[in-house]
Amino acid sequence: MLRSQSKDLFARARKVIPGGVNSPVRAFKGVGGHPIFFKNAKGPYVEDVDGNSYIDYVSSWGPMIQGFTFQPVVDAITAQAQKSTSFGAPTEVEIELAEMIVERFKSIEKVRMVNSGTEATMSAIRLARGITGRDKIVKFDGCFHGHGDSLLVKAGSGVLTLGLPDSPGVPNDLAQHTISLPFNSIDQITQLFDSRGGEIAAVIVEPIAGNMGCIPPAEGFLETLRKVTRKHKALLIFDEVMTGFRVASAGAQQLFSIEPDLTTLGKVIGAGLPVGAFAGKKKFMDRLAPEGDIYQSGTLSGNPLAMAAGKALINTLDDEFYATLTRHTDELVLGLMKIAAQTDIPLRINHFCGMFSLFFTKQAEVTNFDQVTQCDVDRYRTFFHLMLDEGVYLAPSAFESAFLGGQHTSDVFDQTLTAAENAMRKLHS
Repeated sequence: MLRSQSKDLFARARKVIPGGVNSPVRAFKGVGGHPIFFKNAKGPYVEDVDGNSYIDYVSSWGPMIQGFTFQPVVDAITAQAQKSTSFGAPTEVEIELAEMIVERFKSIEKVRMVNSGTEATMSAIRLARGITGRDKIVKFDGCFHGHGDSLLVKAGSGVLTLGLPDSPGVPNDLAQHTISLPFNSIDQITQLFDSRGGEIAAVIVEPIAGNMGCIPPAEGFLETLRKVTRKHKALLIFDEVMTGFRVASAGAQQLFSIEPDLTTLGKVIGAGLPVGAFAGKKKFMDRLAPEGDIYQSGTLSGNPLAMAAGKALINTLDDEFYATLTRHTDELVLGLMKIAAQTDIPLRINHFCGMFSLFFTKQAEVTNFDQVTQCDVDRYRTFFHLMLDEGVYLAPSAFESAFLGGQHTSDVFDQTLTAAENAMRKLHS
């Protein structure tokens, strides 16, 4: 496929935008070549500026769970834009979306809207520190919780893709308050709390990791986090920016029957518009200004366009939708694994209701950051470009999750599997 216009636009962008992109993982440094510039999308398909069409499994990094230009969302945005794109003042639609979230999540009684997932996690950590009077937080290697200073230690997503272990600009005095442990290590989290539990304000975790690829929690891991945080009076924060409304109606916490103290949300709750939220029980959330003494603000938080879009999308997501999505994910993964076996390609696919990741490895399983980094990144890079030439757009990084949704039907899977078979045969030769 010719992508000359994308190449030209990237050269133009590099003159006025750092690295030519407004988020590092878009730069294609993880797979080589230049990024693709898109102009249109519909359902499961995206079209680039050169007129090439692709089956999309990036889903704008998750929120397009009902496909691109989903009509109820388009209608809601259009109707709201005709009233105003912003007020900087309260609107009823903010309340309506918050009520929908509270209704679905057992752990949530109040919600504070923000403008991004990064804002949500930063604010949740500030709230946890204010509530507990402690400074230290615990995260897990390869998990990504946005680009807040406290959270870039051994982070995933673009930090991992670009090979940046820790970012300059993060003060040592702040970084020393962040403890990063291996994901899924029950022993290490238990030992840490046994020795230093009284110093820890919060544990923040992606209940299903998605920013080093899709890594489900090991049996007992999340339960252990809930147990030790309660015992030592630290807060448990579930970062469900990716998994909230993506894997179940009430996120991963519904699937694993665990109630965190605080939850961060994003992506789906804005249907692809910039948005985030952090939420929890009234006793915690009422510590926020203006009710309480812990300050957090955002001039355009609760933007009515994002609120209207999120409300329209979430209204279409019910238990039947997620059951179908789980079945379709299993169907696609099984097909890909069969092709890998037939072409003698060592492949492990982790998946969970609409999320999946391809790990080219002979390892029996991939359950943590160290195992992720041992996978064959060069082979993923080659496979990515082969699939691109076959008309399938995957995440431009071996360390990101892929997504499917209601728009991916059996016909789309057939096209995808034909493309994958062609790509894997070339990969094997």
